[in-house]
Amino acid sequence: MDNIKKLLEERRVVEAKFNSRRHFIKDCSLGLGGLALGSFLNSCSTDNPATPAYTKDRSLNPMASMPAPYLPKVKSVIYLHMVGAPSQLELFDFKPELKKLHNKPCPPSLLDSKKFAFIQGVPNMLGPQATFKREGETGNWVSNHLPHFKKVIDEVAFLKAVHTDQFNHGPAQMLMHTGSPRNGRPSIGSWVTYGLGSVNNNLPGFVVLTSGGTPDAGKSVWGSGFLPSVYQGVQCRSKGDPVLYLKDPKGVSRNLKKKVLASINEINLKEYQKFGDPEVLTRINQYEMAYRMQVSVPKVMDIDKEPDTIKEMYGVKPGKESFANNCLLARKMVEQGVRFVQLYDWGWDSHGSSPTEALDSGFLKKCKETDRPIAALILDLKQRGLLDETLIVWGGEFGRTPMWENRLGIQNSPGRDHQGDAFTMWMAGGGIKKGAVHGKTDEIGYSGIEGRVSVYDIQATILHLLGFNHEQFTYQFQGRPFRLTDVEGHVINEILA
Repeated sequence: MDNIKKLLEERRVVEAKFNSRRHFIKDCSLGLGGLALGSFLNSCSTDNPATPAYTKDRSLNPMASMPAPYLPKVKSVIYLHMVGAPSQLELFDFKPELKKLHNKPCPPSLLDSKKFAFIQGVPNMLGPQATFKREGETGNWVSNHLPHFKKVIDEVAFLKAVHTDQFNHGPAQMLMHTGSPRNGRPSIGSWVTYGLGSVNNNLPGFVVLTSGGTPDAGKSVWGSGFLPSVYQGVQCRSKGDPVLYLKDPKGVSRNLKKKVLASINEINLKEYQKFGDPEVLTRINQYEMAYRMQVSVPKVMDIDKEPDTIKEMYGVKPGKESFANNCLLARKMVEQGVRFVQLYDWGWDSHGSSPTEALDSGFLKKCKETDRPIAALILDLKQRGLLDETLIVWGGEFGRTPMWENRLGIQNSPGRDHQGDAFTMWMAGGGIKKGAVHGKTDEIGYSGIEGRVSVYDIQATILHLLGFNHEQFTYQFQGRPFRLTDVEGHVINEILA
């Protein structure tokens, strides 16, 4: 009984810490808008490098930096999501037995009570479309499609038996990033910035970079859901202006822009005083951030001035949108204190019905586009002393079947259907046990048989490394406390250093 009382008291203390901020944002009308506006009028000049006092006070600025409730292992997260779900059987999960079954009819037992997106009838088995070799001191398996990654394989911890209950892209992506397959929940990056804020007053706390296209689930995967919208991800671009409308129109000076925004914020202040809507405070904060970003963002996102050795290391292509550019930008972002950097690389849907997706064509192209930048990101962070304080997460939204996809009953180019029973993810950086392997799949890579972990376990582990207890980190909405991991999730201690 005493233990229960102690746990309840600990939870009360943690939640009170966050509720105090929500009180100021949602309920308090004691001149908060006026203080924010006053600080804006006095601090928007880029000539003054000093951080305005109000930005350090969470009660006056929802993005002010806030310490984690528990001792964190990392300061920032770089999440590399391969949109479309890459095949684990061609990258990390080597299955010699599957090679023996290549092109043989699939046993009916593997199809009973299973739902597939495109498989019809009885497909043939599809052996690995890659060769594998043990690499590094750990001797972990990696395919020949990733010649650069093998150089950093000892830095990462593999999760070989991740599972999800979603097998369509949009819902699976939503579940992976918001804890729910449906719209309306905050993304993990939004939860992180809600809890920790931003240590850099001139940059967002949560930055999103895309290559190849937008995820199937749309921009909701970096939305703030029911959290105040100030915590949603800010999408930047790796070509052209980093943020749309970053430059002022011709004839609009910096000083004039300051006066215009001051007038706009004065109107916003009156609206807030009249209606008490917390989203008005978000609007004031975003106008101020946008003003500061006009100076800070172009400098941070200018990769042309990086040394040639660094650009070659990543394989960047100046002036073009690319995953390589985004990896270099991610390093620059965490170097400047951005809390959560989310990279989405579109094009990993490994079906055989299209040459752009098949395992012997489009899939190889995606491997080549991402292999060098990922290895460079790990090495670059390490040589700068940033890897120990940064968490890198890599993965897709689900896995791939060991069967040959036979859409409409036709066996086309080698491709695999969606499946959520088992897939591979990996983590690297601060707090992660280097070279660890947790989880195991059966002899054909179809189902996890040891060390199964869920999407919620991934989320709980990320929050843990940032200094949060995922069960205590909640937000009151519609009459009950919500959390990222819903009512599930366990920290994956087996991969923690």
